[in-house]
Amino acid sequence: MKINHLTSAEENLMKLFWDLNSFYLKDVMEKHAEPKPHQNTVSTYLKILVEKGYLSTEKEGRIFKYTVQVPIEDYKKFLLRELSHQFFNDSGKEILEILFKENLIFQEDLKDYFDLKIEMKPVKIKSPTLEYAEEILNPKKDKKGKDKKKKKKKD
Repeated sequence: MKINHLTSAEENLMKLFWDLNSFYLKDVMEKHAEPKPHQNTVSTYLKILVEKGYLSTEKEGRIFKYTVQVPIEDYKKFLLRELSHQFFNDSGKEILEILFKENLIFQEDLKDYFDLKIEMKPVKIKSPTLEYAEEILNPKKDKKGKDKKKKKKKD
């Protein structure tokens, strides 16, 4: 089954529909968060989502029962593939690098997926040089063991 793109409004409604799985229009109106959209608006989106293949309908008397046809997991995979293709040249490695750098995923998260020992190399941070602090804390001594002091001219 080919999955089509959704608008943000369609996605928001689909999130509710994925929770409900099978529902009537009145169920959507009851479960929708405030501010509730007009019933005609929801009906229009339901019709669009049926045309796109996300929902199916079954007529029961004078009303329709809607059922989700595209599981949320399939939609997530579709979005991730699209993101990878559009922005990362189909490179999962680039995506993982960003996820690690942004602390959205950790080494522990991957242990269940790999039978390998993965060791993350910590990012090398250049330590500051403390030249002046070293001179003050550990002054150089001359051969006789005396501190070197700058001679000041007396006026």
